[in-house]
Amino acid sequence: MPERTIAFFEVVTSGSGEQVRVPPMDWDSALRDLATASLQDRMVAKEVTLVGSVATVRQQDHLLLHRVKDATEWLSVMDWNTGQWQELEQNAIRGFVDTSAICFLPFGNVVGLMQGSVSAPSHKGLENWLNELHLFPDTRLVLRPVLSKAEVERLGTAQGASRIEIRIGSHKVSALRGRNGRLASFLRQAQEAYGDINVTMIISVPRGRARDEDRQALLADLQDIAPVAPDAAARAQARLVFAEADGVERSRLVELTEHHITAKRRVSAVDDQGNSIRILSAVDAILDVAGEHESELRAAVGADLG
Repeated sequence: MPERTIAFFEVVTSGSGEQVRVPPMDWDSALRDLATASLQDRMVAKEVTLVGSVATVRQQDHLLLHRVKDATEWLSVMDWNTGQWQELEQNAIRGFVDTSAICFLPFGNVVGLMQGSVSAPSHKGLENWLNELHLFPDTRLVLRPVLSKAEVERLGTAQGASRIEIRIGSHKVSALRGRNGRLASFLRQAQEAYGDINVTMIISVPRGRARDEDRQALLADLQDIAPVAPDAAARAQARLVFAEADGVERSRLVELTEHHITAKRRVSAVDDQGNSIRILSAVDAILDVAGEHESELRAAVGADLG
């Protein structure tokens, strides 16, 4: 039984280049409306076709977002007893889909998501689907990873950064759009100059009080890209400099791509009678993990318990 990753995201609004946190949105009503909508009203057909449907688990509605497999994709089924295989073909009234299970938590516009496969819709697919369907009219929604508050605070309390290492793949550079710091600019310029490339950047500021301003400037540029690092970077780490009460400087290595709150869980495919329970297991896993991390999730999105 393979492990699958549960990741948590915060839904915010976007306007004039700024992402703004908003009061909890009425996801329950949106899902109720979706449950009775026609197929066409739940479908978005752009680069890929996405379809939403509603599943009720634990007396609560949850979203299933499906990516419709293209008719040109090769699909086959194999009998594990005989080794015989057979091609599957889509027809006009049936299709195959990859599915992600999505739970909207009752605080802070937090979303828990588990992909059923690597090609199932990601949080970016969910973001595009929500905006194209206009579930919340005149509102542009953005999903951003929920970051551990403790790790984010370390970035805010550091006095500088003495070394950073960032690796970004060619298809990830777009995540830096809207970032104005020098690190983001360098990475974008590299892509513009050389096309689709993978970029690894290492910047190290030598020791010495004379370089304090340079370390502070490097930290500021690092803070600029930190919110999008989990989406943008395959690797992003920094050695931060902290000034202790005794006047001695100490450093700490921080992993910027591992701050987002995630968990791995095994998801049962069938019950004891052989009936499929994948969706039930996925939703149960998301809700269980959300309960385990509720305090951390609330703190990260400013929804602390009163």
